Amino acid sequence: MALPGLGRALVSAGKLKQKAAEDLYKKAQSGRTSFIAELTNSGAVSAADMAHTIASAFAAPLLDLDAIDAERLPKGLLDPKICSDYRIVVLSKRSNRLIVATADPADQQAVEKIKFATQMGVDWVIAEYDKLSKLVESQSTTASEAMDNIIGGDIEFDDLATETVVTDAADKASEVDDAPVVKFLHKMLIDAFNMRASDLHFEPYEHTYRVRFRIDGELREIASPPIAIKDKLASRIKVISRMDISEKRVPQDGRMKLKIGPDRVIDFRVSTLPTLFGEKIVIRILDPSSAKVGIEALGYEPEEKARLLSAIARPYGMVLVTGPTGSGKTVSLYTCLNILNKPGINISTAEDPSEINLPGVNQVNVNEKAGLTFAAALKAFLRQDPDVIMVGEIRDLETADISIKAAQTGHMVLSTLHTNDAPTTLTRMMNMGIPTFNIASSVILITAQRLGRRLCPTCKAPLDVPRKALIDAGFKSEDLDGTWTPFRPVGCSACNNGYKGRVGIYQVMPISEEIQRIILKGGSALDIAQQASREGVRTLRESGLLKVRQGLTSLEEVLSVTNE
Repeated sequence: MALPGLGRALVSAGKLKQKAAEDLYKKAQSGRTSFIAELTNSGAVSAADMAHTIASAFAAPLLDLDAIDAERLPKGLLDPKICSDYRIVVLSKRSNRLIVATADPADQQAVEKIKFATQMGVDWVIAEYDKLSKLVESQSTTASEAMDNIIGGDIEFDDLATETVVTDAADKASEVDDAPVVKFLHKMLIDAFNMRASDLHFEPYEHTYRVRFRIDGELREIASPPIAIKDKLASRIKVISRMDISEKRVPQDGRMKLKIGPDRVIDFRVSTLPTLFGEKIVIRILDPSSAKVGIEALGYEPEEKARLLSAIARPYGMVLVTGPTGSGKTVSLYTCLNILNKPGINISTAEDPSEINLPGVNQVNVNEKAGLTFAAALKAFLRQDPDVIMVGEIRDLETADISIKAAQTGHMVLSTLHTNDAPTTLTRMMNMGIPTFNIASSVILITAQRLGRRLCPTCKAPLDVPRKALIDAGFKSEDLDGTWTPFRPVGCSACNNGYKGRVGIYQVMPISEEIQRIILKGGSALDIAQQASREGVRTLRESGLLKVRQGLTSLEEVLSVTNE
């Protein structure tokens, strides 16, 4: 019989007879337990003896877990279920590798599971199996108790109790069966919030099911629950989000809330999509506090912030925020609305759907099926004596036309467009069929933006980059004066592969008289960009390079999120 690596190491070291090892291995297989658990329980080898032998055989460091403060171990780097199943504990993270305590470094399945879940390498540290088991159990018990406390009172779903009515014994049995699904969903939502994720992805495949979080713009696999729960989990999410649980053939949208403590509520926007093997569900976390962080926290440079504040303070005109999906346009718009939100100002918004609830603002969700389009909502707003109008997105000529007329007739209009930078926004509007004189007379400022990952202040390290590479990236010779150095991501227990949070990169372009003349002449985006540059407007790349000089992000991150 072929023994596993752990058994062969113990036999070679003389700690165990070949026959005894084979018998214990057969017993572990028939009882569906781990070989190392069987070894420890049988008393054939003491846990301390085994740890010393394994450390020597595999040339791995030995660690006494009694010297470890369990409270200071990193959280959220690996799914607790994987830790429990394979009796492992994550000690720390170094660059793109996890330092993991184990009693069995020969367990290749554990290595593959960790690599698949985290996309990181594994460095083993050997620990005694009995101490390791106690630590794993204490951590999972603590997590379970915390989960029960959360479900019991401090955190609850809005209107959860009124969503379902148990009518008979069969329903009650179903509720009991669904309890693990309910707990799992609660845990995923709370973990996502604590890990500062922006989205949760629940993805069914033919033989597997995975949960991924988008953290700092990157998707990371967090859990691989049994595929058998996919339908119950989808139904649970749809019930809470007030969707039709019987409809699985078409996409649906919904919302739900999570109450954290007495005075904080987190909104979630839910989207379902039928796929080959079930419904994929994406949940976006909409934290209302993100709209109240203040313009200083968004990362605008002083002159950019002054231009934006000056534009939104004007009594009428149009301010456009542009960028791809996930570039922070909504937060920027709501920050502006929060500044304008005063008792003497009437603000109305039309969104699809409205992402952040803002008291004092009249928010409308467009409903294409019912005929409530952006254009229809705008027409209604103009009969409601507004001062400020926010349109979620200008998608068609009719919406653009009404928005521009509103900006020309004494209203401040804020909106978004999906374009690459500020100058191309103007040519996009021309291509939509909007007359150039209407664009020139209504648009007063355009902000293009991107979100780059912010370097972790704890572990970032200086990077020696050749002068030519910096010049090629877009730096000018006078910028390379030796007073600053670029930094690179390193990675530590406090961050995500060297990055923690995100930083805004902005191009803020006021529409000057000269740019208005170029628009009226039907000038190209290149003409507008050249004039904006003469007026001191930075391109997105130049703004990103400034963030590199300030040590806020890395050069590679700026090159990946901006075009030149």
